[in-house]
Amino acid sequence: MADKFSRVDIITSSGKLDELKKALGDIGISGMTVTNVLGCGMQKGHKEYYRGLTMDINLLPKIKIEIVVCEVPVDKVVETAKKVLHTGEMGDGKIFVYNVENVIRISTGDEGKKALQYEDKD
Repeated sequence: MADKFSRVDIITSSGKLDELKKALGDIGISGMTVTNVLGCGMQKGHKEYYRGLTMDINLLPKIKIEIVVCEVPVDKVVETAKKVLHTGEMGDGKIFVYNVENVIRISTGDEGKKALQYEDKD
């Protein structure tokens, strides 16, 4: 049977990024992509005042963490993220899980599980 790959996207506020990176590292996640993004959900943004005028700011700054996993179970990644990010308040974020068809490392042409593994070349 072919390896199963999953992509986990986590969108949350940037305040807990370091704690999340450490917790994910502790369960064996060694690679991720982190992007600054803007978004809105249930929070609907907030009001700001500029030169005496009220402006609705409905896109809030967030971060998006993208992780592709094969060896580490997806459920473990999701539970770890929920544990670190949960405050019970609006704005804790969202987690999306997708199936990934293949992974290809451009520098070597490796595909599948091998593309996610790095070996020291001493």
